[in-house]
Amino acid sequence: MDLSKINGKIWFDGEMIDWQDANTHLLTHTLHYGLGVFEGVRAYDTDKGPSIFRLLDHTDRLFKSAATVNMEIPYSKDIINKAHVDVVKENMLQEGYIRPMCFYGSEGMGLRADNLKVHTMVAAWEWPSYMEPEARENGIKVKLSSYKRQVGNPVSNAKVNGNYVHSIVALNEALEGGFDEALMLDAEGFVAEGSGENFFIVKDDIVYSPKLDACLDGITRRTIISLADELGINFVEKKLTVEDVLEADESFFSGTAAEVVPINSLDNKAIGSGPRGPVTELLQRTYFEQVRGNRDSNLTWHTFVD
Repeated sequence: MDLSKINGKIWFDGEMIDWQDANTHLLTHTLHYGLGVFEGVRAYDTDKGPSIFRLLDHTDRLFKSAATVNMEIPYSKDIINKAHVDVVKENMLQEGYIRPMCFYGSEGMGLRADNLKVHTMVAAWEWPSYMEPEARENGIKVKLSSYKRQVGNPVSNAKVNGNYVHSIVALNEALEGGFDEALMLDAEGFVAEGSGENFFIVKDDIVYSPKLDACLDGITRRTIISLADELGINFVEKKLTVEDVLEADESFFSGTAAEVVPINSLDNKAIGSGPRGPVTELLQRTYFEQVRGNRDSNLTWHTFVD
């Protein structure tokens, strides 16, 4: 999909503009240095119309990421939230992926990053599941990446544009090797996360995930942990080794783009029985019921567009 060819509207610096007019200068500071912050948000079709899932949490994290890199967003959270609703309406989407981003302009060049204007955009378009539909049941093949995830500092744990360079090269390495995704370790050799997803294993009906010093504080991760608690599934946050993964009964990734996808193998070594396990299936099914508004709990997670 060539995103530049879409016809629609994008919210940019406080105004709704035509998609084809959403341009910026080649000397935009963020294009050169990667200093910007962003989110990935999804809207789902429900029986009450489109619902943006956990919008308030995504916007809170956007502002937290900006504060981490000393970027001052020139709009309030309420304005940003309304922009999400408006772009879904303007583009007449029943379901869609939403990308808010704050970035520096072209007022100067160099690492000082001073006297630069902060621009803000929110775009929305149709984007199906990040993974193939059959992957939700059969799982995906994952490669242990040779690239390490940066950890242990506030910037590496914020959703900053430049942080995703490591993710891109790790994913491409996996794809070139015939795999579907990558699993990255931290500098100490403990499991961190996928290229763009949080990571979980299941052992003896207990769900485990790496500690937040090694991975992004994912909104979908938070959702899975909360749903596990509702379902009476024990959750433990701990440092995970590769051996823990290979000895697990089940494993899965979570993320706004990937949603909930099982992992059937690591470096061609089967995890558990291979395809989706029962705990993963239960959490996955409950997650989709939740995002599509088919549960009575957690209604505050939904921002209805209509």
